[in-house]
Amino acid sequence: MPHSPKEKKAVLTRVRKIKGQMNALEVALEAHADCRAVLQQIAAIRGAINGLMAGVLESHLRQELTNIHPDPAQQQDSIEDAVALIRTYLR
Repeated sequence: MPHSPKEKKAVLTRVRKIKGQMNALEVALEAHADCRAVLQQIAAIRGAINGLMAGVLESHLRQELTNIHPDPAQQQDSIEDAVALIRTYLR
């Protein structure tokens, strides 16, 4: 869950964008759009969902991992390592 008002706004903006993409996909399917266009829209939605997941997960990790190390530099290193690893798997 986003932990700051700025993060919450960003997540809601992404969700609304995805909702718009889903509505456009529905319209395209109902209109018997070309498969190429439909697949492109699905790929865009998948990318948007992955970006949303990465953002929420990053926010969660940053919140949770700040309590692991007493040294702020070690905290930041741990957070950056975890975020980089997770972003690699979400692509």
